[in-house]
Amino acid sequence: MPDRLHALPGAAAGALQCVEEGLLDLDAPAREYAPAIGELQVIDGFDAAGAPVLRAPKSDVTTRQLMLHTAGFGYDFFNETYKRLAEEHGQPSVVTGSRAAIETPLLFDPGERWEYGANIDWVGQVVEGIRGKRLGDVMAERVFARLGMDDITFTRSDGMKARTATIHARDDDGSLTPMDDFALPDDPEVHMGGHGLYGTVTDYMKFIRMWLNDGAGPNGRVLKPETVDWAVKGGLVPPQKVTMLPGVIANLSNDAEFFPGQQKDWSYTFMINSEEAPTGRPAGSIGWAGLANSYYWIDRETGVGGYWATQILPFADPISFTGYMDFETGGLRGVENRTRGMT
Repeated sequence: MPDRLHALPGAAAGALQCVEEGLLDLDAPAREYAPAIGELQVIDGFDAAGAPVLRAPKSDVTTRQLMLHTAGFGYDFFNETYKRLAEEHGQPSVVTGSRAAIETPLLFDPGERWEYGANIDWVGQVVEGIRGKRLGDVMAERVFARLGMDDITFTRSDGMKARTATIHARDDDGSLTPMDDFALPDDPEVHMGGHGLYGTVTDYMKFIRMWLNDGAGPNGRVLKPETVDWAVKGGLVPPQKVTMLPGVIANLSNDAEFFPGQQKDWSYTFMINSEEAPTGRPAGSIGWAGLANSYYWIDRETGVGGYWATQILPFADPISFTGYMDFETGGLRGVENRTRGMT
């Protein structure tokens, strides 16, 4: 049954393919590939009348910064400034799939710090600028077909609509209420690199398996092994660091953080736990999450990955997240026990 995939890094894989082919310089201004990003300004707060105070950024945004989430973009459900722009100035949510939703002010100068946001949506625009095709078409041809992912798309057929899982809202008493009218737009104005795909758990697992298999799929190679090797390594430069995500829109997200108190890095484009996690996830593993409480990890050391595919809001739902932590812990303990049995 298709669910709403908010965190499939397919656009990142597409960008890495462009790097392999010499078509993309990660440190060149991203406006060379996606000109609209060069028009964006930095917001330095609001004046006495409540109008945004804007200025030119001190440097150009690069695709490397976009992939590392250090370019200056955020999400309104994690950032008070964007929330205010939405409430007082009509900045649309990214779930609208509109161009205006990503043509937002930068929250800080490029490279200043890490903040999770619409950066990968802009990576999708970079890929489109290089390939001259819509992102969904690029990924269908160069990623999904090679991995045998045949039930994933930005625009659902009638059959897929009938099979789409319903997102549920967690109520204060712990019960779940179906959000029957909530749906991401089919055939959106922008194919977002960071969210918006509809697909199945089976297809998502094929994508996870590709990273475990050094970039190879059953129908062809997506990435070279050497690309995978460097793409899963941390790229943040201190004082840049992965931080807690504050839930500023209560019906969309709680405060969220993987493994509080432990150091986390960011790669191209996954979170890396720099220390062994309480679940047993080895240091150097990669993973992340989707807004509707879908979570995954990829452990290239043991060759194991997993995906937890609930469709519940708000993000960081205590019940779903605890279930995922138990699932990951059990999976990794099972690997450890099998390994001991073989020695």
